[in-house]
Amino acid sequence: MFGHNRDNLRRFYYTVWRKQQHRQPLEPLEQLVAEVIAAHPEYHPVMMGEERHLERDYLPDLGDENPFLHMGMHIALKEQVATDRPAGIGTVYHRLVLGIGDPHAAEHRMMDCLGEVLWRAQQDGSAPDEIAYLECLERLNAR
Repeated sequence: MFGHNRDNLRRFYYTVWRKQQHRQPLEPLEQLVAEVIAAHPEYHPVMMGEERHLERDYLPDLGDENPFLHMGMHIALKEQVATDRPAGIGTVYHRLVLGIGDPHAAEHRMMDCLGEVLWRAQQDGSAPDEIAYLECLERLNAR
């Protein structure tokens, strides 16, 4: 959405959440972001504390979960399913939702595959491997 500028991306989340709280009209992307934030009440204190959290580093080695990364992965998955990109992800997602019974929980399972493929691409300096990604997602349905 905003390239690699972490602060701009985070400001977008904060702006969307303020607009949502004040019942202001939202653009389609803003509506999607607001829905994801609303589905994560554990992050609402972060969304109400822009001055404390805007520049915070979240360190996984210390057990920190990055709420912006987590919500961003939900947004990425929703966009992938909506556009069926990579091809076939929509079908895989719908089968997983049927098996689990909860779209949000299905997305959480899918995040493991997304994170793994993104991490590997970053390590290799390459584009994400869509085939490996879909294979990982298919294995979720086999469980």
